Amino acid sequence: MSGLFITMEGTDGAGKSTQLNLLNDYLKNKGFNVVFVREPGGTKISEKIRDIILDIDNQEMHYMTETLLYASSRAQLVNQVILPELKKGSVILCDRFVDSSIVYQGIARNIGIDIVKKINNIATGGLIPDITFFLDLSPEKAIERKKEQKELDRLESEKMYFYKSVYNGYQKLIEQDSERIKVIDATQSIQKIHQNIIDNLEKMFF
Repeated sequence: MSGLFITMEGTDGAGKSTQLNLLNDYLKNKGFNVVFVREPGGTKISEKIRDIILDIDNQEMHYMTETLLYASSRAQLVNQVILPELKKGSVILCDRFVDSSIVYQGIARNIGIDIVKKINNIATGGLIPDITFFLDLSPEKAIERKKEQKELDRLESEKMYFYKSVYNGYQKLIEQDSERIKVIDATQSIQKIHQNIIDNLEKMFF
């Protein structure tokens, strides 16, 4: 088979990591070669960029610097891992991708959607996921879940209005690309969320 590029999006606290781990196990049990990566990160260089972006001590970071660092990390991940593995026929599972930059930097940081799209088209060569799962959880509930964490990174420490802008940004993206972005109710049980994801995948690809 040709490769399959799956991404997962959502506000911090929506449960992406849990669902990606479950999906990773499911696909491997099906016999697929699965490559599981995260953003920012996924390569040695990209992980170092991640450390800079999320460091709580880097509060003076300009929003454009943040935008370009995300794109730089993504460019390395796409060219070093994602594209070569897709050519091999692997299934790529990616925790966040360009959609995150559009809503976090383009909308919530007010850099501008078009600017962020142009930057990331250059960084990724225009690569678009085959399917994206958006774990839908209100900003209020997401913040409540995050309170259980002992330490928050630079972006997780943002105020409620920032997360409301992010959430509203995702809603705009979903309206524009409902064929690719599948909305999953993240208030359901872990198993029900997983089953919803599997049902969508099997309907479209398997």
